[in-house]
Amino acid sequence: MKGRIRFFTEGIKYRISNKKAIRIWIGNAIINEKLNIGDINIVICDEKYLLKLNRSFLRKSSHTDIISFPLSEGKNVVSGDIYISHLRVKENAKKYGVSNFTELSRVIIHGILHLSGYRDESVKERTKMSQKEDDYLKVFPLIEYTL
Repeated sequence: MKGRIRFFTEGIKYRISNKKAIRIWIGNAIINEKLNIGDINIVICDEKYLLKLNRSFLRKSSHTDIISFPLSEGKNVVSGDIYISHLRVKENAKKYGVSNFTELSRVIIHGILHLSGYRDESVKERTKMSQKEDDYLKVFPLIEYTL
């Protein structure tokens, strides 16, 4: 089964550049995890929309940068919806001294790792996930600069 990776916006006007490179990068990460690519929707949205999702589905009333909803129908298939706060990406990029593109990439791969079965509830899980993010971010700039 060959899935599709699609990009959408909700409540904001935003254009994601390098979609093809991002799709290749995500696909390679999923394959590297020994999983198959299913249907993945990445939605860049405003704070209000993401907070509404957080309250409705996770029963949390705090702001967040990302929410992932795994929707895999079969074993070893990565499918689902990833909602990302445009504002949080910009704020975190400034806070950590990285480009908006780098921070968006980190959040995207974080969501992909969640859809792949990784958790970040304990310190050990967060450390492992953060290392995975760093590993995948190291290979992405090669794509970014060759377009």
